[in-house]
Amino acid sequence: MILVPAEVAWLCFLFPFAGALLSPVLARIHPRLRDYGALFFSFLAALCSVMFIPYLFHLEKLPLEVAFVWLTVPIELNVGVLVDPLSIVMANVVAVISFIIMVYSLGYMKGDQCLTRWWMWMNLFIGSMLLLVLSNNLLFLFIGWKMVGLCSWGLIGFYYKDERKYWIGGPPPTKYTTPSHCGLKAMVVTSMGDVLMLGGILIMYAYAGTLNILELYATSAVWIPEMAKSSGLILLMIVMLLAGPIGKSAQFPLHEWLPEAMAGPGPVSALIHAATMVKSGVYMVARLLPIFYYGYWVSGCIEASYFFILIAWVGAITAFIAATQGMVALELKKALAFSTVSQIGYMMLALGVAGLTFSSLEGGFTSGIFHLFNHALFKACLFLCAGSVIHTAHSIYMNDMGAIKKFMPFTWVFMLIASLSLMGVPPFPGFWSKDAILASTLATNNYPLFALALVTVVITAFYTTRFFGMTFHGMESKNIEKLKKKGAHLTEVHRTMVIACGALAIIIIICGLFGLPLEHFFGHGFGHTLAELNLPFEHARHSMPHLLVPLLSVLSVVTGVVPAYLLYFSGKIDPAGIVEKHASMKILHRFLWNRWYIDSFYYMFFVGGTTRLYTLVPRYIEKPLDNFFHKLIPSIPGRLVNLVKYIQTESGTISFNLLYILLFYIFVLLVILWVVLR
Repeated sequence: MILVPAEVAWLCFLFPFAGALLSPVLARIHPRLRDYGALFFSFLAALCSVMFIPYLFHLEKLPLEVAFVWLTVPIELNVGVLVDPLSIVMANVVAVISFIIMVYSLGYMKGDQCLTRWWMWMNLFIGSMLLLVLSNNLLFLFIGWKMVGLCSWGLIGFYYKDERKYWIGGPPPTKYTTPSHCGLKAMVVTSMGDVLMLGGILIMYAYAGTLNILELYATSAVWIPEMAKSSGLILLMIVMLLAGPIGKSAQFPLHEWLPEAMAGPGPVSALIHAATMVKSGVYMVARLLPIFYYGYWVSGCIEASYFFILIAWVGAITAFIAATQGMVALELKKALAFSTVSQIGYMMLALGVAGLTFSSLEGGFTSGIFHLFNHALFKACLFLCAGSVIHTAHSIYMNDMGAIKKFMPFTWVFMLIASLSLMGVPPFPGFWSKDAILASTLATNNYPLFALALVTVVITAFYTTRFFGMTFHGMESKNIEKLKKKGAHLTEVHRTMVIACGALAIIIIICGLFGLPLEHFFGHGFGHTLAELNLPFEHARHSMPHLLVPLLSVLSVVTGVVPAYLLYFSGKIDPAGIVEKHASMKILHRFLWNRWYIDSFYYMFFVGGTTRLYTLVPRYIEKPLDNFFHKLIPSIPGRLVNLVKYIQTESGTISFNLLYILLFYIFVLLVILWVVLR
């Protein structure tokens, strides 16, 4: 077998960059050439990533690193690419799914007046994410990291003119939000974490003397004990480093930007929530994990353990909070957004528990990345199907849909497959990875984390059944009836959109049928990498050592599905009536509808606080200082002159002048004496 040279990794992210740069040029030649040209460059990136898969069958060839010297002054800095099992899996997730989303975009964005800008942002987004996952050092990883954030701002706020039809939020009295505001919110919140992460990277460089990932692994035995001599420094670095992934992957407490990211077009939601941006935080945690595992289990630095404790609890809490918010959401894409936040919490939980015991490293690491892989597939399918439904129903609200199954049978099938995987129904891929996470958590004997994760399974099954039932089943909404009277074309959407959704659904089925062998394949690859780093751990013989976890998982799914089916499929029970009838349910619904009031608190404290500051500071600080320095002090000489003129008389002018001169000389004499005696 001829293996691909590592130089192909350069082309993997350079092709999308070339597509972004050439889009305006191709647009001048012909719009169709621009469209298919952008699609072609994303295909080349996907092809390059697929060419790395043979390496997973030849692990002895990994890791591969190709680099050249970029800077020698003031520091020597090599720029290059790193090919190992983690980067291969991530590159394929990003490039292949992004290509499918680009195919979907051909139909979804057809006729848009800003298609050149669209293709530029999309290809730049893909290239930036591939740069992030293939970089061999933290500096260029951070460059890709920030470029992804910039592209997300441009795509979330793609409809920057804020036309009324592109607003999200509501219905009244809930306020609406404009696309430009949503893009800015994503940029501000994620940038807060990015700045802190950069600070953590600089602290690491100050002690390690390198930003090369493999060198950081190899020299961790030297610089981690040296850093541990300064009490609290490792903990500070951990908090700062984790702030970036927590912000980028929308984890608590920096998770509130992601639901507003729904202001972007449908393909953007799939791109950000499935294949690219939100996965970058999980990837960063996975990259840093060996360093802190070594620091804790080999160097004996207790502070290093906080890396795993913090990210595990952040993941579990986020998974639960976001899942509860998804139970009441009315916007279809926003319900899926809450689901994304929750599922990424599962990934963070898995990576967190990976470092709590010797026996959980391989299982936790594998289950976290395996769930990332599966989630990218079924969530991309869900968002693309949601875009198709919204395109047909002409509404973002699920209560404006209902009984759409008969109009969109193919979309119904594809979304059903993805929904079953999201819930964790066997044998779909979500079942294998979710149960692997639960098993890894249980293996650490951390029962509170396990219980919180299991409760989240129940809630996930509930909200998934809810959004599927409200969208495709039940009674036709007034909106659908109105569209039918107007003669609207209620049918499947553009064929490229159907093909893209169908391709993802087929891949989901295949991955589900080979779920357990695929999980073992991932585990073998990651286990080899961890062993090559000389990390002490026990190889996981099986991700599910007993039947307890899958049994509890299936029971939890049934527990969530049954009440949701009665409420949103059968039509025998009115959910709104239950809420109105019971005061406690009404309070709970309001609490969840307002997203635990976390978002409201942020707006009140940060946005409102800043607004109050810029009104109070001029009044009570700037204006008094301005009056003191620019009015009061300059007026003192004039007032003294007026005072002298007032106390003088015509007969006493000379005597008063002599008195002033005498007082002046006395003052000068006193100053001289003070200086001499000192």
